[in-house]
Amino acid sequence: MPGPIRALLALALCGTLVGCASACARSTVTRKAAVYIAVASPSPSTPAERRQLARTRFATNAGLAAGATDRWIVRPSKAGAFKKGRRGRTAALVRAHLAGTYAYHRLEAARRDSRGDPRLSKALTPLGPGIDALGSLPARLRKGDASAVKSFDDIVTKVRDTGRRAGTPVRKQNPTARQLAAG
Repeated sequence: MPGPIRALLALALCGTLVGCASACARSTVTRKAAVYIAVASPSPSTPAERRQLARTRFATNAGLAAGATDRWIVRPSKAGAFKKGRRGRTAALVRAHLAGTYAYHRLEAARRDSRGDPRLSKALTPLGPGIDALGSLPARLRKGDASAVKSFDDIVTKVRDTGRRAGTPVRKQNPTARQLAAG
């Protein structure tokens, strides 16, 4: 008697496991399908709304680049924080390097955002090579090259002026140290 009961119990257990496995597999497939179905399609928006969003994003990114450049590159340079023998020079150079990298990435994002507005895109096209040249400047900042400070300030000023002329004023915004570190 114990033999047939064990066999019956084993068969029932195997059936339960197979049933659970197939149910779990269906559940996974169902979940994956639900994810694809639940993904919202882009909301219909007017071209004017898309242009306004592009301008807003441009102003934010360019403002963050301007704030980082001013706070951690230009002002410390004017105060002489990058001069040899100066106390805190290494920390100032590291912050300037981080700020330079951050500003470069924000300007690249601003340039990408400007493509959503024809007027901004046309105005920023001549500044493209200047923004691209900023990619190598953070390393020069870290070495203490004074001309890199002027280059950063000039390009950021040109981007701000171009935005203002295109009808999108850019206000300086100081990024946090955490934003700088995150890039």
